[in-house]
Amino acid sequence: MQFVEPIRSKEKILEIKAILKKKNFRDYVLFSLGINSGLKIHDLLNLRIKDVLTEEGFVKEYIDVPFHGEDIQRFHISRICKSAISDYLQNRSYDSLDEPLFVSKKQNKGKQPLLRQQAYKIINDAARLAGLTERIGTHTLRKTFGYHAYQSGVPVEQIQKMFHHSSPNATLHYIGVVPKQRDHSSIDLNL
Repeated sequence: MQFVEPIRSKEKILEIKAILKKKNFRDYVLFSLGINSGLKIHDLLNLRIKDVLTEEGFVKEYIDVPFHGEDIQRFHISRICKSAISDYLQNRSYDSLDEPLFVSKKQNKGKQPLLRQQAYKIINDAARLAGLTERIGTHTLRKTFGYHAYQSGVPVEQIQKMFHHSSPNATLHYIGVVPKQRDHSSIDLNL
């Protein structure tokens, strides 16, 4: 697996969202939820409608994802994503809340989840159309979330815990942040 980069530019994020929204609203929702939640691509692609929508038809506040057996990890659904999910499901036909949220048009009449390879192509194609030349892949969504969370002031330890990384440095490396080199040349204790 190749190392992929986060999308660091907010302008490029907006450009990619516009490209995806124009091309396929499902893809726009996938991208938006990915960069705003921190979910792994596996978890994103395995979401069911019931994971984001109540029986009454309202978009939930959180997505609960099983983690290591009986534990549950909770991911917030942002205001932007709530609106996108609501619009997407109002314009998409489904028979059951148990259907995949992101259905593949190529598989079994739309009742199968989008495949990882399809998601990769969607994300990569949109990034290229937006002029990005860095390595982009499905992990770019999660890395973009982590990068912008860190840049907005979320402590690296909180992101580390969310991503289940072994250390803050592992998280910084994962989200593409190079720690600033410390200058120790002026330390003159004269004890």
